[in-house]
Amino acid sequence: MVAHVGLISLSASLPSMPCLPRIGFTKRRPFPMAALSDDPVQEWILTEGKATQITGIRPVGGGCINLANRYDTDAGSFFVKTNRSIGPSMFEAEAIGLDAMYETRTIRVPKPFKVGPLRNGGSYIIMEYIEFGSSRSNQSVLGRKLAEMHKAGKSDKGFGFPVNNTVGSTPQINTWCSDWIQFYGEHRLGYQIKLAQDQYGDSTIYQNGQRLIKNMAPLFEDIVIEPCLLHGDLWSGNITSDKNGEPVILDPACY
Repeated sequence: MVAHVGLISLSASLPSMPCLPRIGFTKRRPFPMAALSDDPVQEWILTEGKATQITGIRPVGGGCINLANRYDTDAGSFFVKTNRSIGPSMFEAEAIGLDAMYETRTIRVPKPFKVGPLRNGGSYIIMEYIEFGSSRSNQSVLGRKLAEMHKAGKSDKGFGFPVNNTVGSTPQINTWCSDWIQFYGEHRLGYQIKLAQDQYGDSTIYQNGQRLIKNMAPLFEDIVIEPCLLHGDLWSGNITSDKNGEPVILDPACY
């Protein structure tokens, strides 16, 4: 039996950590970084974005970590997220995840265009603007599309990702590992319960978690676990549909 095993995000019960881990890069195609200017967002839109004028900028809701705006231009609309407190590494990791899902050509995700620093601190990401529909999409279609992405997004490096990223603003470690049980135990369950212990000093949950990790192997007996590309933070707030009713997934923490 072959099982594609996903991770349910544990971050909802844990606090966001103020310090992000250093993000490492591999030989994967680097995502384009913008040069510093007075307004690098508008500069990119009016040059590489092929617009000659910006006709409107309006806020878009839906997030609690970053500010989001829709830029309307004579070359179409762009979706822009900014964060005045965090450097480009968080958006860089998001862009690499979006690009990985986009390249499977299976489920719709916004195509990332540019990541860079803001002049007075912080960072931004520019991506495709998708006009959302009125629902979160047909769930059976969503399930099929996700399965197609999992099948298409294979890795010969094992379990992990080219960069570390974040679930919300909580760091997520993606160091490559050849064994799923080890990866899940160390970089998912183990890392999260250590954050909980450090924040709350709760040794009981840490000890119980460590006992679970040490006894996970029997749960996966007779199962072949294949590495496949996951969204990584797939909850209802990161699922929607486009104006044609096709499912769209957003804000990944891929691995």
